Amino acid sequence: MKKSFVESTRDFISEWTVTILILLFGTTTLMQAFVVPTSSMESTVLVGDHMIVDKLSYAPAGPVSKHFLPYTDIHRGDIIVFRWPPDPRQNYVKRVMGMPGDHIRIENKQVILNGKKLVEPYTQHIFPNNEPYRDNFPSEPYGPVDHRALAMLANNVVNGELVVPQGFYFAMGDNRDNSLDSRYWGFVPRDNIIGKPFVIFWSYDAPTEDLVDFTAKHFIDLAQNFFTKTRWNRTLKLVRGYPVE
Repeated sequence: MKKSFVESTRDFISEWTVTILILLFGTTTLMQAFVVPTSSMESTVLVGDHMIVDKLSYAPAGPVSKHFLPYTDIHRGDIIVFRWPPDPRQNYVKRVMGMPGDHIRIENKQVILNGKKLVEPYTQHIFPNNEPYRDNFPSEPYGPVDHRALAMLANNVVNGELVVPQGFYFAMGDNRDNSLDSRYWGFVPRDNIIGKPFVIFWSYDAPTEDLVDFTAKHFIDLAQNFFTKTRWNRTLKLVRGYPVE
C-alpha cells in the first residue's frame, strides 16, 4: 500500500536521523579527522596531510569488548595524536620514543634508549650544527622550554638520563632539528592520547597559518589550485609506526 506524504516524510526523517547519529558517533567516538599543521614530523607526514585518527585502538578495553574489538597497547615507535599538555585544546602528532620506565638520552643527535643506540631510518636532520640542549639531552635548558619540561628535568633525570614515569610517555618529532616536542614541554600523560593516525585521505600543499585558521585566503587557494596543489600520490597512504627497540 502506498504510503501517505506524512508517513513518507516521517520515514525519511527517521532514516536520516539514524544515519547522522551513526556518522556522528563514528567520527567522534571511533574516528577523528586531523590535519598536520607543522613540519615537525617530516618526512613521515607532511604539512597539509589530512589523516583519519583511530580513536578506538588505545581506548580502555571493557570486560566484554576486549574480546572482539581491536584494542592495542601503546608501543615505542607508534605515531600518536594527543592533546598538547600546555594547551589541551590543541592536538599534536609525534612519535612515542619513551615508555614508562624507559631511560633515554641524546648524544650528538643520536638517541640512546635503555643503553642502546637507536637506528632511526624515519628521522631527518636539517641542520648540520649541534645545539647543546636539543642535540645533547638532557642538559642545561635552552630555547622555548616550558615549565613542564623544567619540572621534568628537575624530577626525572637519573645519572644523566631521563627516566619516564608511570602513566606518561616521551614523544619526539621525526624532523628532529625542527620539532618542539617532549624535550621542550615535557611528558605526554596517558589520558591526553587520543589515538593513532592510520591513513592519509587527502594531502594539500598549504602553509601552516592557512591550515590552522582556515583563512579566506585558504578557501580562495583551494578554489584556484585544488587539483595542482593536492598531493595525489599521498592519497590513501597508510601511516605506520616503526618498532623502536
